[in-house]
Amino acid sequence: MTCLTPMLHLGSPAPTGQRPRPDGNAPPKGRLVAVIATHNRLASLSRALDALLESTSRDLAAIVVVDNASSDQTWSMLCANPDPRVLPIRMARNQGGAGAFATAIKFAMSALDPDWLLIMDDDAWPETGAIAAFHSTDHRGADMIAAAVYAPDGTIMEMNRPSQNPFWDWGRFWATARYGRAGFHIPHSAYHQTAPHPIDVTSFVGLFVSRAIVTKIGTPNPKLFVSGEDGIYTLTATKAGFSGVFLPQIRFRHACKTFSGAGGGFYPVWKAYFYHRNLMILYRQAAGIWFWAVLLVILPKWILKARRQVGNRGAYLTLLALAIWDGLLHNLSRDPARLIARYQRDKIT
Repeated sequence: MTCLTPMLHLGSPAPTGQRPRPDGNAPPKGRLVAVIATHNRLASLSRALDALLESTSRDLAAIVVVDNASSDQTWSMLCANPDPRVLPIRMARNQGGAGAFATAIKFAMSALDPDWLLIMDDDAWPETGAIAAFHSTDHRGADMIAAAVYAPDGTIMEMNRPSQNPFWDWGRFWATARYGRAGFHIPHSAYHQTAPHPIDVTSFVGLFVSRAIVTKIGTPNPKLFVSGEDGIYTLTATKAGFSGVFLPQIRFRHACKTFSGAGGGFYPVWKAYFYHRNLMILYRQAAGIWFWAVLLVILPKWILKARRQVGNRGAYLTLLALAIWDGLLHNLSRDPARLIARYQRDKIT
């Protein structure tokens, strides 16, 4: 493909008239378009694209990739990709996953006429047959379908385990009070059955979203920048009346490294701010009148997590305090670039 000069600016995509429509008759669930946010992960993105492009153009019509101002060879690789389904958009500055997904979804909806969107990170990829399984598996009328996400070693990826809101069901509420995370996340058995399992909240890794959802609630909030925008978006869709299911027949892999430091801390440490600020917003949205009680439980745990931050515990606690304050006020105006520059040790990943 040819990358044109207008694509170098925020939100400027390739001319859609150059793109083919899918071959043959429409697949059972209609026209599917994948959207990916990427930043400086050339090898991971290449793997994701290779896996997606195994699908026919009938099953996967297009792949919108938003390059968040990468400084490696990501843009060159995207421009050189010979498959006309790959549609790259280059941002003038890093807008985080939330900003990139918002841009990709907005473009896909306006230019590509999808019935469904597949939302995924650049460090995730579908297993062989996953896209075909989406089209062939009965999802019982759901508008939001979550895949089963595994780590590269084949274990369940806990950060991508879908959940049900414990504040909407007394049984689930008491199970959460007794067992913690296990009380509201889908059970291990759901990964080994064939029937869809209902969900309220899930991640942007192997998430299929219907056109109806985007039409009604729009795109993720770009001001969230990174971390938690998926949970907030999917819970918003559920609260708007849309149903979601987990389908274990659709399998993805995810090689996430956010918690890759010694002891499982945040590396780079600036991610702790966005993680906790956005969780505050998600918890308030989920818990409603129970939010303040939830704070009494989670705040001590968050503070104690400083023990996992080898070499930068002070920075973690400072960022945590900022996150709590901004989360309480629903303040999304703090400039990500300035915050990252102050606490950056590693490049943004």
